[in-house]
Amino acid sequence: MSSDDADRDNRGSSTVIPYGSRRGSSAMVDGKFQRKALLFLAYQSLGYLFGDLSTSPLYVYQSVFSGKLQHVQNEDVIFGAFSLIFWTLSLISLLKYVIIMLNADDNGEGGIIALYSHLCRNAKFCLLPNHQASDEELSAYHKPGCSNRNILPSPLKRFVEKHKRSKPALLLFVLLGACMAICVGALMPAISVLSSVEGLKIEAKITNSSMIPLISCVLLVGLFVLQHRGADKVAFMFPPIMILWLLSIFSLGIYNVIKWNPTVYKALSPYYIYKFFSVTGKDGWANLGGVFLCVTGTEAMFADLGYYRQAAIRVSFCCVIYPCLVLQYMGQAAFLSKNLSAVPISFYASIPDILFWPVFVVATLVAIVASQAVISSTFSIVQQCHAFECFPRVKAVHSRRWIRGQTFIPEINWVLLIISLAMTVGFGDKNHIGYAYGTASLILMFVTTWLTSLVINIVWHQSLLLAIAFLLFFGSIEVLFLSSYFMKIPKGGWVPLVLSALFMVVMYAWHYGSRKKYLFDMHNKVSMKWILTLGPSLGIVRVPGLGLIYTELATGIPASFTHFLTNLPAFYQVVVFVCIKTVPVPSVPHKERYLIGRIGPKSFRLYRCIVRNGYKDVYSHEVDFENELVMSIAEYIQLEAEGCSGNQEGSVDGRMAVVRASGKFGTRLLMSESASGAEEGSSTSLPGTLTVASSKSPALKKLQAMYEQESPELNNRRRIRFELINTIYKDPRVKEELMELVEAKRAGAAYVIGHSHVKAKWNSSFLKQFTINLYSFLRKNCRSPAVGLNIPHICLIKVGMNYHV
Repeated sequence: MSSDDADRDNRGSSTVIPYGSRRGSSAMVDGKFQRKALLFLAYQSLGYLFGDLSTSPLYVYQSVFSGKLQHVQNEDVIFGAFSLIFWTLSLISLLKYVIIMLNADDNGEGGIIALYSHLCRNAKFCLLPNHQASDEELSAYHKPGCSNRNILPSPLKRFVEKHKRSKPALLLFVLLGACMAICVGALMPAISVLSSVEGLKIEAKITNSSMIPLISCVLLVGLFVLQHRGADKVAFMFPPIMILWLLSIFSLGIYNVIKWNPTVYKALSPYYIYKFFSVTGKDGWANLGGVFLCVTGTEAMFADLGYYRQAAIRVSFCCVIYPCLVLQYMGQAAFLSKNLSAVPISFYASIPDILFWPVFVVATLVAIVASQAVISSTFSIVQQCHAFECFPRVKAVHSRRWIRGQTFIPEINWVLLIISLAMTVGFGDKNHIGYAYGTASLILMFVTTWLTSLVINIVWHQSLLLAIAFLLFFGSIEVLFLSSYFMKIPKGGWVPLVLSALFMVVMYAWHYGSRKKYLFDMHNKVSMKWILTLGPSLGIVRVPGLGLIYTELATGIPASFTHFLTNLPAFYQVVVFVCIKTVPVPSVPHKERYLIGRIGPKSFRLYRCIVRNGYKDVYSHEVDFENELVMSIAEYIQLEAEGCSGNQEGSVDGRMAVVRASGKFGTRLLMSESASGAEEGSSTSLPGTLTVASSKSPALKKLQAMYEQESPELNNRRRIRFELINTIYKDPRVKEELMELVEAKRAGAAYVIGHSHVKAKWNSSFLKQFTINLYSFLRKNCRSPAVGLNIPHICLIKVGMNYHV
């Protein structure tokens, strides 16, 4: 067939298909695509979300039948333990998290910080000091259907907002949950790796009690040491490993039920729970915490919700995870009902001899995969706490070696390694580690339950009775388990309590010190009246260049600026006060991130740039920031001239504008990439542009080139040239201001950061002095702001400031 015939056939076929049919076929294609995307996300979630939950069969029954219950010779007790496991898994994992909690997302994100952020936006809970009314105009600030301003506030909301002490109380409660999440990140690798390696006692006949902990420590060191290498090279193996593990435990469960005791299905009745406690009495209550270990890891479904969709998680759990776990626990119960002496090694003892080594290898790999996911979640929670000024500055590394959206924090990685090794060597028993792990997981769930009840009433605008019913139902279940763990505090349950207390002291001291330092800056900021009296030159020598002054203040001029001018009365021709702050939303779209404004009249050349980030955004200071800043200021200058932003003559502290919302962004200046060896001050211009030469002297240019050769991060970066488009401006001052901006960028940028020394006042109380001194110690020994912002050393200027708070 010729091409013309084919074209005629195609045109003919397109004319005979009705429009409705074409729309229907398009809908079918879209539906198939959505189903494929959903199934693919569900497949991926198996490798990252459910590793911790799926490794629980390795140690649940051993923990339940430990201590005085180790020698129980009763089939009803075994069936009762399975009934407890089944109903705990159904009520907490299925009902609470999969059906209810997954709906409590914050723009797709989950976790306790997401719940706290949601509450901060809907009630006056937030303690971030630099909040602005313009932050509420962000597209992600109000979730559709959850924040109707016409709805009257609930009595609970009015009560909370009326009492100022409720804000720090809620923050402390959230920090408690965050500390327990960090403890989970340290304890989970220890118990999962130790439980998987214990299978060697059966086939390898290892009798030395120290050999299993030693092998576990080697695996843990390898796991944490290789964290910095990233997981993208092996991440594609995680879902297949998990699927192989789930198929294994599913098949073993069916095999054990058929072979040993097919009547085990009767234990699904809650009547066997009554039989369990009637036989075991107080000893059964003391070991109830072992039952809770079957749902540890459930919190990951909600905490890592941002990586997957709610529907994908529900499909994975309901269709794969839940039936596999139920059948596995049922199979172990059937095996134990006929082999009561095998309780200490029930999982590996229930495996047929021919399948032992394959299952052992898969179990070890699954323990490593599950630990990888939990460690990554710990990094994420630390990063989110730091965004809310509740954790000291740490180095957050982002690279292509890591899975998209994940963070690596070296300091936290080594802390988790030390804790895991200490637990493995110190206890050497998975039951004692299980008590610590279960206590941390249970307190984390309890915090989540309380926060969710507040979300139900304050954010979802549901009745207070419904919120109380949710809290009483699930909270009472968790309190019952918690009462059991209180009996295990001397046997390992004290570990997360001590660790969380240490983390809490550090985190709250950092938050308290940061707030006091900000209030000091606010109280001592420079009066604009004094600035205006200095005139356009500010009473100093204005030298070529772009000066970026970093400050935590979103309004006003920091005292560090005048402190610098007092000691050196010269500064750059263009000055930009940069404030990087966190908004209580998960992520701020790039087009809404930059707020640009002017300080003083136009002739002062003082600007303000506020960079707004969400608590899951990662601020990475690269050379592109300078370029985007120059483009944003140029956009603001022209928007102001067009009457879209503020007064024509400028103002004392002018209105802020989201310049990237303009459709003309990027068309005001011409940006091109120059050769690495090209001189910045070259006067060569592109056609249709104005020549803007650098005002630096040849000697300074040569000296700058020498410094850049000594700094690889500057020598290897992209070099961007800005050219002013040769157009006619209604106001000639706009052209002059733009040319001066481009000239300042050509001359180079310098970063001015305050080098603070914080001390408590001499008449402060002992508690305040201790907190401030701890905060000062942490500031001296953690990452400096320049390192966190990745600012080159040759461009950095530090200004010393003393704070007496």
